[in-house]
Amino acid sequence: MLRTPAWSVFWSTFRLAAAVLTVAAVVAQLIRTVGNAYAATTDYAGDVPTVVTNFFSYFTIESNLLAAVTLAIGGVWGLTRGRRAIVEPSWFAVLLACVTTYMVITGIVYNTLLRGYALDQGTTVVWSNEVMHVVIPIVLLLDLLLAPKRRGLPWRTVGVIAIFPIVWVVYTLVRAPFITAPATGDPTWYPYPFLNPANFDNGFGTVALYIVGIAAGVVAVGSFVVWVGRAREDQRADAEVGDPRFTPSVDA
Repeated sequence: MLRTPAWSVFWSTFRLAAAVLTVAAVVAQLIRTVGNAYAATTDYAGDVPTVVTNFFSYFTIESNLLAAVTLAIGGVWGLTRGRRAIVEPSWFAVLLACVTTYMVITGIVYNTLLRGYALDQGTTVVWSNEVMHVVIPIVLLLDLLLAPKRRGLPWRTVGVIAIFPIVWVVYTLVRAPFITAPATGDPTWYPYPFLNPANFDNGFGTVALYIVGIAAGVVAVGSFVVWVGRAREDQRADAEVGDPRFTPSVDA
């Protein structure tokens, strides 16, 4: 079933619907967050440019936006040029592997470390929060397992996957001391409590342990994503042996 044209059309449509849902969730939370800033009674809480920059500095927001773009690209490709393709383009396969890893990590970290924690972004929109931290991570996991025309990638792709999280951590730690937290007025702003050294007796030592642990998680999940893609391509190649649709013609 996963190789039929009907399944390809269905999954492409599913990707487009998921992309729209993701954008709606991000926009809903952004509107709530900015609205709270405009209603604030203190200068630091009402600093809208800082509030908006902080909003787009969350790994969750960035990974969901990347997911929306990637799903939209995949949906459009699947309904147009992809209808005649055997496998997805290599550049898209790499992008999809990265986004899948980030969204799965987002789901794991939120549901194990952050669920119930009041993040510094104003009142949370409940349905939006669940979409970004639960629904879309599941969508990307299903995409990994079920999407048609999956291309296998070399193991070095895991290194590519790790680039964005590393850049994000460096950006976050460098920026934090220069930002006043809008919700509390603290002289520093960290998007997540496990990155704030003030929350631990050992300061940055504990923060470093969390970073190493999450980095190991990124590598582990990224390796799993690449492994699944390679396994699925091998299975498809085996199934195509003798299939006249993929057998080169031989001149008489």
